Amino acid sequence: MNKMETAEKAQVITAAELLEHWQGHRNLTRKLIVAFPEKEFFDFSIGGMRPFAEMVLELLAIAAPAIREIATGKPEVFNEHPDHGKSKDNILQWWDKATEEINDHWKGIPASRFHETIKTFGRWDGTVQSSIFYFMDNEIHHRGQGYVYLRALGIEPPLFWER
Repeated sequence: MNKMETAEKAQVITAAELLEHWQGHRNLTRKLIVAFPEKEFFDFSIGGMRPFAEMVLELLAIAAPAIREIATGKPEVFNEHPDHGKSKDNILQWWDKATEEINDHWKGIPASRFHETIKTFGRWDGTVQSSIFYFMDNEIHHRGQGYVYLRALGIEPPLFWER
């Protein structure tokens, strides 16, 4: 085996460490949700961007359902418009439930599957690993928008490194 083959097979991060990293991001996003005043969470926007609540609902539509789909092999429905009753508390409860579901279903994804090609929600092609990276990148992107909203509202957002 040459050096390149060895490097390609070397593991840099474990599945458990990847989950811990993602959950750190999810914890920070939760802090951002909490920081929003109720009305502005659902209604405030800048420059035609969606209110932060809509971005969070997108994140909820992806995270737990996609991990459940990856773990079980059963197709999931992508639904980013559930009836939330304009209640931030409802969304926070869904966020916490999703966190638990991700942790539970993560155990059902063997390390050998992370390079397997999949199609999440019957739409998006990638590997298990690239899909998970997308879930995190998408969350970070929307959280950045939430930081801009909070600053525009005169609210100091949570420190980005305190995950």
